[in-house]
Amino acid sequence: MAKKPDSAAQKSTRIADNKKAAYNYFFEERFEAGIVLEGWEVKSLREGKVQLTDGYVVIRDGELYVIGCQINPLGTASTHVSPDKVRTKKLLMHKEEIGRLIGKVEQKGYTLVPLNLHWKAGKIKCEIALAKGKAEHDKRDTIKDREGKREVERAMKARHR
Repeated sequence: MAKKPDSAAQKSTRIADNKKAAYNYFFEERFEAGIVLEGWEVKSLREGKVQLTDGYVVIRDGELYVIGCQINPLGTASTHVSPDKVRTKKLLMHKEEIGRLIGKVEQKGYTLVPLNLHWKAGKIKCEIALAKGKAEHDKRDTIKDREGKREVERAMKARHR
């Protein structure tokens, strides 16, 4: 369940991405985890009503939880369920992997960040990363690299016309 994703071998459909994470963090390792959701949340995810930007992963009592992942309820949500759009969601991984992550987060100053939500074999999975925060100059380098790639793409496009 909680194996490293192999993008070439497995086909999955993206639901939402945390684009801010790549700007703020260096990723060391990536993991795939199951996520515990309520029915109305799954329906909202099918419609793409989710925001991962402010989300982060915490460790409590040897278990992983996503906090700040906002799933907006549909207008047609059930009348007997009161949806909480910023509810803390539990992540499902093997105990050995969670233990290894706990060791790295506590000793080496890493943090866990949700990268995306995606469908895999009819189930919703959350890709998380073991990450280190970037310093301000690293963020400037990221912007510079991104703008350089855009310039190259523009030049190539203009050349092919």
